Amino acid sequence: MSSAQTPRKILVTSALPYANGSIHLGHLVEYIQTDIWVRFQKMQGNTVHYVCADDTHGTPIMLRAEKEGVTPEALIEAVHKEHFADFSEFLVDFDNYYSTNAPENKALSQDIYKKLKAAGKIATKTIEQFYDPVKNMFLPDRFIKGECPKCHAKDQYGDSCEVCGATYNPTELINAYSAVSGAAPVRKETEHYFFKLSECEPFLKDWTRSGTLQGEAANKMGEWFENGLNDWDISRDAPYFGFEIPDAPGKYFYVWLDAPIGYMASFKNLCQAKGLDFDEYWSKESQTELYHFIGKDILYFHALFWPATLEFSGHRKPTQIFAHGFLTVNGEKMSKSRGTFITARSYLDHIKNPEYLRYYYAAKLNSTMEDIDLNLEDFVARVNSDLVGKYINIASRTAGFINKRFDGRLKASQANPVIAEMKSAAARIAEAYDHRDYGKALREVMSLADQANGFVAEAAPWVMAKQDGQETQLQQVCSDALEMFRLLTLYLKPVLPKLASEIELFLNIAPLTWESVTASLAQDHQINVYEHLITRVDAKLIEAMTEANKENLLATPAPQPHSEQRHAAHQQNDANAEATEAEYISIDDFTKVDLRIAKIVNAEHVEGAEKLLKLTLDIGEQKPRQVFAGIKSAYDPATLVGRLTVMVVNLAPRKMKFGMSEGMVLAASDERGGPFILSPDTGAQLGMRVK
Repeated sequence: MSSAQTPRKILVTSALPYANGSIHLGHLVEYIQTDIWVRFQKMQGNTVHYVCADDTHGTPIMLRAEKEGVTPEALIEAVHKEHFADFSEFLVDFDNYYSTNAPENKALSQDIYKKLKAAGKIATKTIEQFYDPVKNMFLPDRFIKGECPKCHAKDQYGDSCEVCGATYNPTELINAYSAVSGAAPVRKETEHYFFKLSECEPFLKDWTRSGTLQGEAANKMGEWFENGLNDWDISRDAPYFGFEIPDAPGKYFYVWLDAPIGYMASFKNLCQAKGLDFDEYWSKESQTELYHFIGKDILYFHALFWPATLEFSGHRKPTQIFAHGFLTVNGEKMSKSRGTFITARSYLDHIKNPEYLRYYYAAKLNSTMEDIDLNLEDFVARVNSDLVGKYINIASRTAGFINKRFDGRLKASQANPVIAEMKSAAARIAEAYDHRDYGKALREVMSLADQANGFVAEAAPWVMAKQDGQETQLQQVCSDALEMFRLLTLYLKPVLPKLASEIELFLNIAPLTWESVTASLAQDHQINVYEHLITRVDAKLIEAMTEANKENLLATPAPQPHSEQRHAAHQQNDANAEATEAEYISIDDFTKVDLRIAKIVNAEHVEGAEKLLKLTLDIGEQKPRQVFAGIKSAYDPATLVGRLTVMVVNLAPRKMKFGMSEGMVLAASDERGGPFILSPDTGAQLGMRVK
């Protein structure tokens, strides 16, 4: 942010996770997306408050607590601790993480209801619902099951059929039964309270087309207007875990009435703790900004019910609502049978580093409602290539020389064109972050990392270090490389905050803000000793994680309604033993790999490829082999021609968009550097078999 600009005042929320299950990788898309945006805005110098809360009310919570033999309050308290711990370890930095079952939320919900009633937006009418005569309770749609009236599939829920996709009223089910007790429900009349959403249609048509929604979201709302808006049932009958409606004994606010008000309640709780002005952010005259990050599945509630509730109760509306798509894993819905329905805790138990997932999600996210895919094989490749092979590689190849040869002291950069280009990219990267196009921002950053690695590879400080009279140039090259590393760290800090903090300590600098781009590491600035920052992701850890999350669905009971988020985070000991055994191969497996000495007769860049070189390899056959190798960050192609290396010659050819790859060259790397192609010892001859 320019010093001439006035800092913005921004309130940000993420959707409230339901307190009936664990946080999983699908949930984390939203919270990571929001946290990156909040961190970027704070780096810009803006005043930002990020609040959230557990969504704690409703029948599913009440029934689960009863089943577990605890009070609903005890249940939601335990889940709150679990949720907050998971979010914290994934570096999601809420300014306040609260609960909807809080006195602030009760007071606000009742006050807003009274204002809506005074505005003539509340009505009552008698409706007929299914009633469980055993549990003595009215049944929500998802607690009624029976035969689909369209395709006659058995055991379908009361609102839609999972077999044919038909939607219907619960009363249309054939041979309906209660999913709570198994009893046949009876029809019973009850008086319910309704918010007159149909009367809000003119306001909502204007509001949803005012730029507050993404274009695709506004179009979706247009479909609802075509069918006409129905009044919204905001009440539920006792027994129900929630807030009682004022002057209506035995009637409770439906969870979706008080849940979004939970945004306000969490912020009010923060105001009380920090001395902030609640009305400055929520009054109708507010000049601050309000942003909601949500999944596209709850767009209806946030783009219709919520703004109408705010408008007719005398409060401000959101500045914008940002909806994102769903997460698939390996191109499919998350699956317990495949082990891809993975909790946040299970990821942490196996992969450990949360910033790998933050980076991968960021690389996939843009400002649309498109679904994103977590391809586990690509996850390993991208993290290892981008974060270790490109980014950390810059420091690991240069910092040691500064520490050992120059007492940790740097030289100031002298008109380095790569550094100039990196600084000029700040505005483009900032714009991409601000528009939530994180994928674009990271593509730009990794392109800069490629330039930095090219600079290091061309200068070859490891060669300079062996030559006399090169001390000054060696110090300059390594200092310039670390300045490039500082700039890359600044650009990646919203995504990788913990790593950035460790690098700030290593570089011995103050916490980076966006204005830090205009500064540079000064002459004689002293850095600390470089230590390994991150390690590569081992594909075996991914295999172990998916194996640990597999459930034998044939051997386990069908999930209860609304319990789809509950699943085993860990597998039994025998599955762990299988994963351990899978780490080894037999001698028979190894002898299948045909390794030969190969001569690199040509090497060249591949247009459009970030990390590949095209190698032409001679192994003594009539026709040379073509291989695409991910070693671009480490080698100038011209330096490879004529070298001997080791090649896997019986690997099945792989068709790539750049051409056919007919084998693999062996290379080594870790967090300290690489990739380095393997070369045979003196005396090895072209075409020899490696044994």
